[in-house]
Amino acid sequence: MSTLSGKTLIMSGGSRGIGEAIAVRAARDGANVALLAKTAEPHPKLPGTVHTAAEAVEAAGGHALPIVGDVRDDEVVEDAVRRTAEQFGGVDIVVNNASAIDLTPSESIPMKRYDLMQDINARGSFLLSRTAIPELRKAANPHILTLSPPIRLEEEWFTAGHLAYSIAKYSMSLVTVGLAAELRSDGIAANSLWPRTTIDTAAIRNVVGAELSSRSRTPEIMADAAHAVLTRPAAETTGQFFIDDEVLAAEGITDLSGYRLAPSEADLQLDFWVDPVDGA
Repeated sequence: MSTLSGKTLIMSGGSRGIGEAIAVRAARDGANVALLAKTAEPHPKLPGTVHTAAEAVEAAGGHALPIVGDVRDDEVVEDAVRRTAEQFGGVDIVVNNASAIDLTPSESIPMKRYDLMQDINARGSFLLSRTAIPELRKAANPHILTLSPPIRLEEEWFTAGHLAYSIAKYSMSLVTVGLAAELRSDGIAANSLWPRTTIDTAAIRNVVGAELSSRSRTPEIMADAAHAVLTRPAAETTGQFFIDDEVLAAEGITDLSGYRLAPSEADLQLDFWVDPVDGA
């Protein structure tokens, strides 16, 4: 399988950035994409809404279902899965893309911000995935793909000053570990995908550091890597923590200059929880 033609994806978030890029890449195959996102109106610092993302999906050749709602709300998520299945005849793929980020150190972070990250990142990923399981069981090549990192326990990742964020992202990764084991007998794949380098997104520009945008790769590298994972046989591809450039290398794509905003590979900024290629 090398195409998502006729497949139906439901994605949390997706109004912009990596999520929108994944949706548009699937749409180029003719996929159906349901986007569950809160952003219905333009935000001064966050370009794009669920409606503009849906327009991009349609323009790329896919079929879009924009759903305005909060992935933290049980009833909203249940309704989103139901509407997706009714409109497109089922659900083949879940993409857990919605995520909140706050890099405030432990002593200073308000617990409301801690709770927000847990509710969106961990609970949201679990909720959307578990709600879609009955539909995924009926699909021919069902996948759950969560945008979360490999779980690294080296002390450096706990002294970097963003423990609350690490806990939230690792919790998303635990969703992958648990669902892969729980759903293996059903033939439903559960995997995570993470970028080697920072990706030029609103989170990088507004939270991590705007200066990193020019040292990043474009969201399309994650979109192409996600496409490669989602077109693999689910029964043979589960419980993995994929890194974008490794996925593309396995597909024979080693020239990544087209995704690079930095002047050279050496200028790229590594993302959290990853090492340089070959330990360089």
